[in-house]
Amino acid sequence: MPVPVWLEARGGQPEGYCHRVTLDAIRYVTDNGIKWRSMPAGFPAWNRVYAFFRRWREHGLVKEFHDRLRGPAREAEGRDQEPTAVVIDWQGLHRR
Repeated sequence: MPVPVWLEARGGQPEGYCHRVTLDAIRYVTDNGIKWRSMPAGFPAWNRVYAFFRRWREHGLVKEFHDRLRGPAREAEGRDQEPTAVVIDWQGLHRR
């Protein structure tokens, strides 16, 4: 998780939401395929969560989160850390 600037003594004030709760909200949106505005009330406001997601995506952190979690998740399932096969969809390669 990115370190908030106020923890690095670079100024700013503490953030209003825990990064873990924000990450859980992002996972909820992607896992359930819902719109940002349709997030349940138990999460922070959708626009705050989306702002974090957008900032993390612009800095490459969303890909980094995915890459760091992929290996342990595969190992927990009894698989190799890195994939050993790939599936190619022929229709995706064929242009009309």
